[in-house]
Formats: sequence, structure tokens, C-alpha cells
Amino acid sequence: MDQVEAILRAATQLFAALGYDGTSTSQIAEAAGLDLATVNAHLGGKRELYLAVMERAHQGERAMLEQAIAETEGMELPDRIHRIADRYLDFFVDNPDVSALWLHRWLLDASDVTELERQYIRPLLSLVGEVTGADTEMALWMVVWCVNGFVRGGILDEEGRRRGADDRVALRRFRSCMHLVLHRSLGFPGDPPSA
Repeated sequence: MDQVEAILRAATQLFAALGYDGTSTSQIAEAAGLDLATVNAHLGGKRELYLAVMERAHQGERAMLEQAIAETEGMELPDRIHRIADRYLDFFVDNPDVSALWLHRWLLDASDVTELERQYIRPLLSLVGEVTGADTEMALWMVVWCVNGFVRGGILDEEGRRRGADDRVALRRFRSCMHLVLHRSLGFPGDPPSA
């Protein structure tokens, strides 16, 4: 692994775990096994590191959505939307650090870095909105919030134990509920396709 990759991985993990405000460039350098001067020479200071991490997260999310949209071309609209929502859920199950990065932002972490939602989230909402041909913004936001909440927090079972995305039963239950809520909120007739 090259130094830039080591820095980006360390920065992603630390920003996801501690947030932007709780992470220092010294911590990132130490986690990457490098000195601070090397980190600064490759990617700059803390803000530049954070922007690079968020850009990388966005590129992964965008590539997943573009692939999901292409894969579902020609499908009936309800099936297409449900399949895209499934891909979205699967992406965050496989990339929990990306979910944590966004959750930190929604808790006002890195509040001085104001452009990311406009730069990254709005275009993705528009991309998926183009598929539906309708005003689905609130339904899409609901999926975003619910998926990220489930991936990071899970649900509590009858005994009060937290069950998350690594629990196949909890994941299947969440996916089924997500389909039902999405189907109903978009006003599709009948029952959603089985998850």
C-alpha cells in the first residue's frame, strides 16, 4: 500500500470513529505509520484530508448509484426504485465508515466545512430523482436517514440487544420494512416486491 492510500485509510477510519472535530492530523499520521510532515506533503492539513476522504466516499457512492441505475434500466418503476434502494443499503452495509462520516456531519461535526451536502448529496438525490420522474425528495431522504441509522445503530431485540447490519435476520427485516415504507410513501399500488 502506498503512502497516500495509507493516509486516506487512516483518515477515513479516524474521521468515521471520532468525527472531524475529534480527530487530529497527528492521530492520522500515527495511524498511517508516517510522520506529520509526510502526511502534510501528500495531502495537506486536516481540512484537505477531510475533503479528500469525503470526495472518495462520494465517488464510491456515486459509482454504486450509477451502476444500480444502469442495471435497472427497463424495469417497472416500483421494482426499479426498490432495487436501487437495496443497492444503497448494501453499499452502506459494506462501507459502514462512509455511513459514519455522514452521520457525524448530520450531528454538526465539521460545521465549518459547509459545501459537502450541496456538492455531494444534492447531485445524488437528483440522479435518483431522474429515474422516478417525480418529486421523491422526501422519500429519498427517508431512505438515506433510515439506512444510515440502521447501519450505524441497528435495532434492539426483545432482550434489549443491539442487532445491526451484520445480523442477517435484522438486515432482512430492515430491508423488508424499507421496501414497504418506500412503496407506500411513493404511492405505488399493491404490495412491494419481496426483499
